[in-house]
Amino acid sequence: MAEETLPPTLQNVIDQKSLKWIFCGMSPPSRSRLALCKTTTSCSLAIQLARARESVLLISTDPAHNLSDAFGQKFSKEATKVNGFDNLSAMEIDPTSAIQEMVDQSDQNGMMGTMMQDLAFAIPGVDEAMSFAEIMKHVKSMEYSVIVFDTAPTGHTLRFLSFPSVLEKALGKLSTLSGRIGPMLNQMSSLMGAQADATEDMFSKLESMRAVITEVNTQFKDPEKTTFVCVCISEFLSLYETERLVQELTAYEIDTHNIVVNQLLFPKPGSNCDHCRVRHNMQQKYLREAHELYDEFFHIVQLPLLTEEVRGPQKLQEFSKMLVEPYKP
Repeated sequence: MAEETLPPTLQNVIDQKSLKWIFCGMSPPSRSRLALCKTTTSCSLAIQLARARESVLLISTDPAHNLSDAFGQKFSKEATKVNGFDNLSAMEIDPTSAIQEMVDQSDQNGMMGTMMQDLAFAIPGVDEAMSFAEIMKHVKSMEYSVIVFDTAPTGHTLRFLSFPSVLEKALGKLSTLSGRIGPMLNQMSSLMGAQADATEDMFSKLESMRAVITEVNTQFKDPEKTTFVCVCISEFLSLYETERLVQELTAYEIDTHNIVVNQLLFPKPGSNCDHCRVRHNMQQKYLREAHELYDEFFHIVQLPLLTEEVRGPQKLQEFSKMLVEPYKP
């Protein structure tokens, strides 16, 4: 007897009230098309969550920042209420400005700031680290029932998700380093006319981040609190990269059990469009492969290719229904 497949919706994510962090991510090929699919999915999921949760925050860590385009509303690094919703807010993180802000705060007089900037930009993956730090700064000061991330392409996202562990280790080393070179940096600060305790203040701020980062690191690896929704299209390269993404998330101990397959073509009965028929057959081939790979443990959501863009709160609300009610051609 054939095994029953899991329901082809994201209702399981809506119903899991313990979830605090939900990531929507994609594989890198066909980036321009997939980026729109990913953002539409994350916006739609946030809308559905807003119906079930007290408060929802939607955050973009993707440098492309498609949230503003999707909702037709300008967002910044400050959480802003989405037009038409009382309990849904959105924000877009710019890691470069976050780095500059930290440098500016470390020293207002220029010379030490330049030195700290060189040190900051010398750290590999500092942009993902600062995205994480910027998010933590906002998240810990605000209370939301659940936070949805519209993430950058896979490589950036995986580095971002691994950064709690990396930052924990780095801050431990910096803590040790501060005892050795802190007095020397303070002396240099004094010679350059800066405040003598500026460097010590920066090290103490970094040290205070450790408890927050340790807590978030634990939560990211807890399937009761964190899950990752993979978004792809029904093509060979996208399916291949999604499998790689699933394997890497598993290696990072981050839960994933939902895949959204977007832009599926469903030709109308009696259609004479050869292009539509050929493409539909190709998509169905890879969709069958996806089911063979993931049916046992994953909810596979199928979304259609529409004839118009999904932009604005009203169209997003209509589209979001297909995440909880299976699409029927």
